[in-house]
Amino acid sequence: MWPALTILIFLAAIALHFWWRAKLRREQESWRAELARRESRAQSAATETLARQDALFDSMIEGVLVLDDAGRVQFANRAFAQMFGTTGILRGQALLEAVRVHEVTELVERASAAGRVVDHELELPGGGGRWLQVNAAALTSVDRRRLGTILVFHDLTRLKQLERTREEFVANVSHELRTPLSLIKGYTETLLDGAQNDPEVATRFLQSIERNAGRLQLLIEDLLTISQLESGHVALNLQPVALASVTEKVFADFAERGARKEITLRHETGALRAQADEVRLQQILGNLVDNAIKYGRAGGNVIVAARETGSDKIEVSVRDDGPGISAESLSRVFERFYRVDKARSRDAGGTGLGLAIVKHLVQSHGGEVWAASEVGTGTTFSFTLPAAKETPASERQMAH
Repeated sequence: MWPALTILIFLAAIALHFWWRAKLRREQESWRAELARRESRAQSAATETLARQDALFDSMIEGVLVLDDAGRVQFANRAFAQMFGTTGILRGQALLEAVRVHEVTELVERASAAGRVVDHELELPGGGGRWLQVNAAALTSVDRRRLGTILVFHDLTRLKQLERTREEFVANVSHELRTPLSLIKGYTETLLDGAQNDPEVATRFLQSIERNAGRLQLLIEDLLTISQLESGHVALNLQPVALASVTEKVFADFAERGARKEITLRHETGALRAQADEVRLQQILGNLVDNAIKYGRAGGNVIVAARETGSDKIEVSVRDDGPGISAESLSRVFERFYRVDKARSRDAGGTGLGLAIVKHLVQSHGGEVWAASEVGTGTTFSFTLPAAKETPASERQMAH
């Protein structure tokens, strides 16, 4: 009996041993699986966090560049790549390999030495007039060990362009005001010195004073118009307007000037109607016809034409057969105070703001304006306006 009992106990012990080992193995496998799941979740969370960080940096309009302590690129966002025109993977590249601008390297050295560089203005090479504002800071650990450098770039190009435009505008206005004021002052001083005693001289000087005072008045009125247009304070009274009627009114205003140069004024507008502010449309055509007469060929023609474009738009053009405008100047004729021939333009009068006003007025109507020219043949200024909206028959009957 004892041998059998002993064998039974031995077999039970062996079975318990294998059961325990299997249980231990299952628990180990369960712990390994749980650890693997936790590591996978941690890795996924880290990857997701990095992806969110990359998406955040790539959504910024500022360029961001991070360098390690050896000056190699660790991170660069999309805006940085666009600013410097870089392509491909930048990570691991030396700074001068990634960005061939020595001034950026100097900024990194200054940031390393001083701890930071604030509001440094950098002009990118290449002659495109692109400007960046750069802020740089040294990255250090808790124990003051240098880890690298971070640089943030903000595009200043638009602000620089606006500043340059403002400076040019002030300079041009000052010049345009100074010339007639100097003449008025000179004639007045001469009259006060005794010239008023000569009726013929006094009359001639007073006429010059009146002419230059009128020039100042026109300049101020045009400046006010430009200011109102650019600030959006001009309200348009849009209604169906017959182009032929407006053109005839403009021709009547300039008939005498055209006759002095023996220029024939004619229009080919037909019965087309535009949805426009009649007063402002008359101002647009007046400026364009004025220019066409002023710079057109003596004994030539000035033609106002109109046609439907098939897209609820009407295209209006003012054509002369003068000397034309070069391609280089043609792209700038709508700029404030820009003159193709400065000496000739000032002799002919005008404020230099007419075409800028035309551009703003056309755009306020939702249209576009452009110019085409061939040197020696003539120039055509064209613009689009919305076609007139037809009044429903029921409304016309009520109106009657």
